[in-house]
Amino acid sequence: VVVRHFGLGRDGAGETLEQIGKVFGVTKERVRQIERGALAKLRQALPASTAELLF
Repeated sequence: VVVRHFGLGRDGAGETLEQIGKVFGVTKERVRQIERGALAKLRQALPASTAELLF
């Protein structure tokens, strides 16, 4: 979800939450929830100083 929304690793064009939801068969709100959880996990995995710079 994060890779698709921010366009990482592809042509750089991010997709909307609605577009991603259609691919996975979920609502855009559910995509937002999944993304929020994934970003929280990334923040926890990064050292505090790096996370402060990025988020």
